[in-house]
Amino acid sequence: MTWDEILPLLWPATLETAQMVGWSTLFTALLGLPLGVALVVFDRGGLRPLPAFKSGLGFVVNVGRSLPFIVLMIAIIPFTRVVVGTTIGTAAFVVPLTVGAVPFYARLVETALREVGADVVQAAQAMGASRTTIVRKVLLPEALPGLVAGLTVTVVALIGYSAMAGTLGGGGLGDLAVRYGYQRFETLLMIVTVVLLLVIVQLLQSLGDWVARRLSHK
Repeated sequence: MTWDEILPLLWPATLETAQMVGWSTLFTALLGLPLGVALVVFDRGGLRPLPAFKSGLGFVVNVGRSLPFIVLMIAIIPFTRVVVGTTIGTAAFVVPLTVGAVPFYARLVETALREVGADVVQAAQAMGASRTTIVRKVLLPEALPGLVAGLTVTVVALIGYSAMAGTLGGGGLGDLAVRYGYQRFETLLMIVTVVLLLVIVQLLQSLGDWVARRLSHK
């Protein structure tokens, strides 16, 4: 296989991977952030202690994190069909990607929030700030560098998940590597795909680290 044959295959596959990872990242942030906040707020010593409820949330999060992604993809096929109407293609695999990443990011959010100094929260409470205000104006801004770093790690994990999704009809670079690099023994295409994934991961990780550093200096 020549470069002239590889490039027309590589560009659409890259776009499909970008779509899967982009939409999954958006939904993961929207769902994982409040879930991570809840794990902190409802914990013992939190702003609104509800230990039993927090234990239930923690159990759900742990179950989601413990399932290997390829098992998760297969296990929630009926749910994916209900949500999207199909179980193949880029749009369909946004569902398992999001379901797999939300618990992961929620734990990273929880860790970042717990690093905020207790004295900062106590000072806000002493000034009469409400729980909602403390979360919005104290916890989240103070933990922002950690939240960005956690989201960066999650995006990198999603890129790896999206490659696995290609083995079950999800499209993207993983599908390209399986169909051509593995099944047809196109070594050059496999190498190009691997290098491209490495470059994408390095660029995203570097960007995330830079943003986190900038935020931590403010």
